[in-house]
Amino acid sequence: MPIQTTEHIWHNGQLIPWAEANIHVMSHVVHYGSSVFEGIRCYSQGPEDAPTGGGIFRLREHMTRFIASAKIYRMPIDYTVDELCDAVVDVVESNNASPCYIRPIAFRGYGEIGVNPLKSPVEIYIANFPWGNFLHGNEGANVCVSSWNRLAPNTMPSLAKAGANYMNSQLIRMEAAVNGFDEGIALDRNGYLSEGSGENLFLVREGKLYTSPLANAVLNGITRASVVEIAKEMGLEVVEQALPRELLYICDEAFFTGTAAEVTHLRSVDRILVGDGSMGPITTRIQTEYMNLVNGRVPDRFGWITPVRVGNARMAGEPVNA
Repeated sequence: MPIQTTEHIWHNGQLIPWAEANIHVMSHVVHYGSSVFEGIRCYSQGPEDAPTGGGIFRLREHMTRFIASAKIYRMPIDYTVDELCDAVVDVVESNNASPCYIRPIAFRGYGEIGVNPLKSPVEIYIANFPWGNFLHGNEGANVCVSSWNRLAPNTMPSLAKAGANYMNSQLIRMEAAVNGFDEGIALDRNGYLSEGSGENLFLVREGKLYTSPLANAVLNGITRASVVEIAKEMGLEVVEQALPRELLYICDEAFFTGTAAEVTHLRSVDRILVGDGSMGPITTRIQTEYMNLVNGRVPDRFGWITPVRVGNARMAGEPVNA
């Protein structure tokens, strides 16, 4: 979908006009994919018909991962987690857009040509813009197992949320789309379940919640971690272990988690219904509690929401996958 522009973008410590947030075509990132980024949501808080402001979901955890991703790629970030969190709040409040999507990004800019990035400067931008719903809501997503694997160990780091990693995600997503599916699920190099192109994966079987461990080329998803915490509070057993592909076809329920997907149940995999195709009871409980928490309809007992002063919501249509 077209991005709905806002007024300001944060760049290296200053708010600048949206139209001035430009880079040179010879920037290192354009040629070599040298970027790390985050995707963060800001939700309206309180009743749908009378929101009381905005709340950014797990801001500190996102910015901590942002700095960690940059560290893996030897990319210096001259700001603390607290300073970056303050910058995000400044951008959201300046643009007065909620609910919205927030995109912090750090990349190697204009300096030298060549694979070695160390002499190219690091630029940091933070943008936000109105955002709507993802996939197909409670109808569920029809997905496939991709022919593309996730990254093998010791090739590119899966724990870094790096722009270059998403070339792999694009292959997974495009293949799914041209074959008539909403999304693809990738296997790791050993044939075990990894994740979607931009989502972590959970399965339910015989009352237990299963998800692949980080060693299966899985991004350390913040929504993933939140769902694990919610599920354990509900008394559900959460099992992190290598999962065979065929478990997709015999599980009772399955769902994606992610900043964009939130908690989205899977209707079918490879045109085989998951259960009866409807959202199962455990997925329903988790999704309901998650959405109540992020929207401020129940107390923020986990301390996940950073309040922001924003006015009435400006909503977009359907977002791109990220």
